[in-house]
Amino acid sequence: MTVGFAESIGLHAQALVLREKRGEILASNIANAATPNFKARDFDFEAELARARGTTGPARTAPGHLAGTLADGNLGYRVPVTASLDGNTVELGVEQMEFAENTVRYQSSLTFLNRRISGLMSAIKGE
Repeated sequence: MTVGFAESIGLHAQALVLREKRGEILASNIANAATPNFKARDFDFEAELARARGTTGPARTAPGHLAGTLADGNLGYRVPVTASLDGNTVELGVEQMEFAENTVRYQSSLTFLNRRISGLMSAIKGE
């Protein structure tokens, strides 16, 4: 199946919106790493992108995995590997890694969109 120009642009535009929202959530987790009883939040990006596109997302493989969708405002809680004595579930290393990966993927989608639009502009101008 071939993906058309509009579908390709739409997919990456939706991905950018979701990546931006995820970046905000992860930044909040990092900022609250020392806040007692703060619970780290996140969402399943692939499932949300599939939902935004109108297709079904991947099934959860375990009950402890992230649940909920952004559509109903219900984010999942991250389950920490090591429990904190003050009730905070933020694991700074995990959050920083997730934030960095999300940022790289955001930049990749943005670069792809810019190149597709630049290519279209070149074709329109006859360059």
